[in-house]
Amino acid sequence: MKYALLLTQACNLACRYCYIIKHKHSISTENARKAVDFIFSNSQEGEPIDIGYFGGEPLLEFNRLKEITEMIEKHPLFPLREVVLQVITNGTIFSDEMAGYLLQHNISLGVSCDGIPAVQDQARIYPDGRPSSSAVEENIRKAIGYFPQIMVNAVYTPSTYKFLPESVEYLYNLGVRKIYINPDFSARWTADDIVQLQDIFNTIARKYIHWHETDDPAFLSLINGKLAVILDGGYKINERCHMGKKEFAIAPNGNIFPCERLVGDGSLHEHCIGNIHEGVDYRKFCTSRHFEKPAHTVCSDCSLRRYCMNWCGCSNFFSTGHYNQAGPFICASEKAAINTALEVFKELETKYGTSTLLKIAGNTCAKEKIPALNDR
Repeated sequence: MKYALLLTQACNLACRYCYIIKHKHSISTENARKAVDFIFSNSQEGEPIDIGYFGGEPLLEFNRLKEITEMIEKHPLFPLREVVLQVITNGTIFSDEMAGYLLQHNISLGVSCDGIPAVQDQARIYPDGRPSSSAVEENIRKAIGYFPQIMVNAVYTPSTYKFLPESVEYLYNLGVRKIYINPDFSARWTADDIVQLQDIFNTIARKYIHWHETDDPAFLSLINGKLAVILDGGYKINERCHMGKKEFAIAPNGNIFPCERLVGDGSLHEHCIGNIHEGVDYRKFCTSRHFEKPAHTVCSDCSLRRYCMNWCGCSNFFSTGHYNQAGPFICASEKAAINTALEVFKELETKYGTSTLLKIAGNTCAKEKIPALNDR
């Protein structure tokens, strides 16, 4: 069960592609307590609970974060459940005090940074237009001293994807060894952009392989994620999107959404599926107009469908306006990522053998599970 708890919809940055509509509202103590109760009562016994502190910028409400963490840890069901806590920040706010508290309470840290300063400062800026790259770089360097396995998420857009190899190298050189790269699905991607993605991903793959050759590897979502899926014969049911069923986002005002990317301004708009006082209205969610159209017929005939994230509801919505209909950019980027992972698979298997490849992918399944991909 995954929950994104928005501590506030205020932010000290004005990122150009942000899907959260900013305002000054922060979660109250009463709503926080109700949200914690909803999280525990809505989660099935025996299933891990993943709670992410989001925003806006959650570290603007660091005292409220501590208050909610105390609520979670003192909840009667806390000792009986496996609870994982994390906070996702824009990287402009960080201190030794914050690091100490997060470590003490086993709260993992994730930072959003798009890469090299020229890329970071193109979209992630302060409201007055000032760049954020120097502050974020300084805080990432500081945070790595406390969190060696810090996760950094980089967003690429039509105007920055060509710099992805440089940005990945930049983050690696900062000491980051867990790098996630994700596209801005709401952007206007052109046919020319789509054609160039494969070459960009291939360039990143060469860096990834070099890191392994120098015995200083890093996790790169573009490759590690697909390697694991390929080796496991495709995405399993519990790995797919369960928005509105096993994945929820709670706005500061208590409204509930199927994913944090769909919160918007937090009001009772089309994506709202309930609130912490009354619970989730599953009838409203299941009858949403976004489910009216069938899934894209091209997907059902594609040999790569088991390895593709065409099931990601929020990404689909931003691409096509429907939860269950993938757009052409998702199709192209997923194919490029799968092809890239396959090439890495072949080269690493030749150099290191299957057992080492399985360890790299964090997977223990058998290679024989991927005949469809071997024959693509």
